[in-house]
Amino acid sequence: MQQTKVRYYTATTLDGFLADEQHSLEWLFEVKREEESSDFMTSLGAFVMGRNTFDWIVQHEKLGEHPEKWREWHGDLPCWVFTNRELVIPAGANIKPVQGPVKPVYEAMVAAAQGKDIWMAGGGELAARFADEGLLDELTLHIAPVTLGKGAPLLPRRILSSRLQLIDVRQNGQFIDARYRLSPPP
Repeated sequence: MQQTKVRYYTATTLDGFLADEQHSLEWLFEVKREEESSDFMTSLGAFVMGRNTFDWIVQHEKLGEHPEKWREWHGDLPCWVFTNRELVIPAGANIKPVQGPVKPVYEAMVAAAQGKDIWMAGGGELAARFADEGLLDELTLHIAPVTLGKGAPLLPRRILSSRLQLIDVRQNGQFIDARYRLSPPP
C-alpha cells in the first residue's frame, strides 16, 4: 500500500494569492485551462479545507439550495473543515468540522484515507500550518496569468528553496502547472 501524502492542490495568481480581499475566487474563472484529470480525484481518500474556502464554495455553488451538488462532486469522500464557528453542512455531505492543532486531524484523515492521498484544498494559512508541522508533502500549483495585488496568500510563511524540489512543470492553456515536493522543516 502506498504511503498517504498530503497534496496542496490549488490555483494561485502570478503574485501569489489564492483569493481576493473578499475571499472570492471569481478571478480563477476568467482564464481558460484544461479540465481536471480524473486521476487526481481517484487518488484521494480524504480532503481538508479552511472555513473561508468552504464558505465560498457553499455560496458560489448555492449548496444551501442544491446540497446534492456536493455528493455529485465528492461522493462520500470525507472532508474536514477547520473552523471556529458553527458550520452548516449540506445535506448528505461527509463533512467533519474541526478546530485546534492540525496533527490530530491529520492522523484521523490518514486513517480515513486508507492509503490514498489527502487533498489540501485551501486555504493558505491552513496549508502553512500543515507545512509547519512537516505534514504537507506536495504542492501542485496552477498559476494563473492574473494579479490581484492583495488578498489571501498562497502560503503566508517563509519556505526556502532548500525545502522545495520541482518535480513537474507544464503549460495548461494559459496556466503554468508546477508540482513541488516539500520536505519537512529542519
